[in-house]
Amino acid sequence: AVHRQGAAASAQITHGGCFTFLPPSGSALPLSASGGFNKVGIMSGILRKQAMTEADLAQVSDEFVQGARLARDAGFDAVELHMGHGYLLSQFISPLYNKRRDGYGGSLENRMRFPLRVLRQVLDAVGNELAVVCKYSVTDGVRGGNRAEDGAAIARLLEAEGAHLLVLSAGMNVESITTMFGSSFPKENRVSTGKPVIDAVVALKSLLEPQVRFRELYLLEHSRKVRAAVRMPLAYLGGVKSLEGIEHLMAQGFDAVALGRVLLAEPDYVNKLRSGACRDSICTACNRCVAMMYTPGGTSCVLGEPGDAQLNAVGAASL
Repeated sequence: AVHRQGAAASAQITHGGCFTFLPPSGSALPLSASGGFNKVGIMSGILRKQAMTEADLAQVSDEFVQGARLARDAGFDAVELHMGHGYLLSQFISPLYNKRRDGYGGSLENRMRFPLRVLRQVLDAVGNELAVVCKYSVTDGVRGGNRAEDGAAIARLLEAEGAHLLVLSAGMNVESITTMFGSSFPKENRVSTGKPVIDAVVALKSLLEPQVRFRELYLLEHSRKVRAAVRMPLAYLGGVKSLEGIEHLMAQGFDAVALGRVLLAEPDYVNKLRSGACRDSICTACNRCVAMMYTPGGTSCVLGEPGDAQLNAVGAASL
């Protein structure tokens, strides 16, 4: 369907690590870079995690490769390895999660060993047929985490390993969600997910975190540091909602623009830009679409119709 419209399709591949609501099959605890207390598990009741062994690393690397091959066979044009936001590969990259004392912990170069290993194996498997993209957090957005200077160093390592494109995101799902979305979650736009623990965590974070007002291109200062550090193609992500903003990014030397909330508000926004029908998106960056992920109908925009809960319950294998 994507190809019929003249576009290309990318499949995102990730592993939740300890950011999961169910422990992996055959394992009492979810996998992560390091073991111990699992703060993410407050939302799921899984309060412990286990450090990955060499056997675990080999198995998960192979599973990333299997996922990439499945995407290739299904007709995708690219695969995106998600290395940010607190998922497994990010749990190795970030010092917030990686407390290992072996060759996979300590220095940034060591913390990058496993993500780079996954990238290399995926490149070897499908890199001649598909674009292999890496999405990562340029900054963790919280004390003790990676900063933008680390994000530039990460980009240099990914470039050296042969990644075809980097998508420059930021923030962590638990520690710094306002860094990720560029603005707070106003109380009036909060939704009930039907999951009391998740609702309580969201409400508590809203009380504890400083209120942040949205501004367009809110990650540009961080992303500029990466643009100055590498020559490879980069996709800017973070608060793009106008043609003026897009043109500014192109002038700054970025090669592509990633859109999220804007397309939930207006799925045809790119076509509107092409035709000249509009310049600015109707998206207000209220962030209600984020909390909608946990509702029966799934993610949708508050300015449109809610998602279809019945359709959202149909498994992919049934379609």
